Amino acid sequence: MDKFLSVPVTAETNFYLSVSDVIAITRSSDTESIITYNSGNTATITHDNVGAADFEMRDSLQNAMDKALETSWTNVVAAYDPPQAISAIAIA
Repeated sequence: MDKFLSVPVTAETNFYLSVSDVIAITRSSDTESIITYNSGNTATITHDNVGAADFEMRDSLQNAMDKALETSWTNVVAAYDPPQAISAIAIA
């Protein structure tokens, strides 16, 4: 059963991000975090500046995914409250 995070995106409807088959969550810059999936796909999340040495966004995503996976299989979508405003999500 797939599970998803419901992610609020500024000036858009919530975006559903899969928490299944995630290999890594990395930080590519102060304003971008990247989720890499086993399939080779990526989700690039553009967010407010978190600072040069801050991994708050990456850690927050990882913790939210862990919590979503710990819930019952009938809880398919988990709400995500990011620590920074998210302005865009791009899937590649």
